[in-house]
Amino acid sequence: MRDSTLDAGLIGTLYRAACLAELDALKPGNVHAFAAGHRMVVADFITSADVSAPALAQAGTGIGARVRDGVAATMAAVGQNTNLGILLLCAPLAVAAERGQSVSASLGSLQSPDSEAVFAAIRLANPGGLGRAGNHDVAAPAPKSLLEAMAEAAGRDRIARAYVDNFADVAAIGLPALSAARETGLDPSWCTSAVHLAYLRSVPDSHIARKAGSATAEAVRREAEAALTGLDLACKPVTPLLALDASLKARGLNPGTSADFTVATLFWDALAAAGAVLA
Repeated sequence: MRDSTLDAGLIGTLYRAACLAELDALKPGNVHAFAAGHRMVVADFITSADVSAPALAQAGTGIGARVRDGVAATMAAVGQNTNLGILLLCAPLAVAAERGQSVSASLGSLQSPDSEAVFAAIRLANPGGLGRAGNHDVAAPAPKSLLEAMAEAAGRDRIARAYVDNFADVAAIGLPALSAARETGLDPSWCTSAVHLAYLRSVPDSHIARKAGSATAEAVRREAEAALTGLDLACKPVTPLLALDASLKARGLNPGTSADFTVATLFWDALAAAGAVLA
């Protein structure tokens, strides 16, 4: 146990702030303050952050319970899945910060009740494009090991992969992008855009892959990389980014996993700044 434990109230405040900061940034293809989309509006996500924060930060509870209760509160408030991915990524960070553990230790503490709670959360949220799986199907009883189920899905879902590689994408993509953006003097919302764009251009988005196929997800990644090459965020390039945003939304392509990882990156950074030692 490390002497880097954080108060549950602070964890909840930092989680909500990360959710709201992500909404303020221009994130092509996703819902944000510059443009709604996918039959959702920013207000839905603000409400979702408000109502899920107490569950996400509930002292003494495990990862699974935080995810399940956060999803339940969200569905009761807005009637749709706005934050399952966010909660799946942020719950291990919250538990680690409260206990003074690394993320690896937090994930290593997962037990059977966590698996049951996470599977219940997924069934409740009913995320688009989930489909059926040969092993560990969410329609079936939850397996005893959540990590085993996540390992099974890791090849097709970046959030599941985070559970088995100790959030390697946050360390390799998100946090470096955030640091680089700050070093260039970007304001906070454009730093957040930089994080989202780093995910969008670096790895195929799992949400797009689930709904439209892996080939489409890779095509969007290449499209984003081409569109962003030479783009200077210091110039606040709203017009070209909104053009990409409109194009993706017109095709029904929502890089939701990139947005979820953006929240997780901001949350990790804020927890670390408050004293948590997550790595």
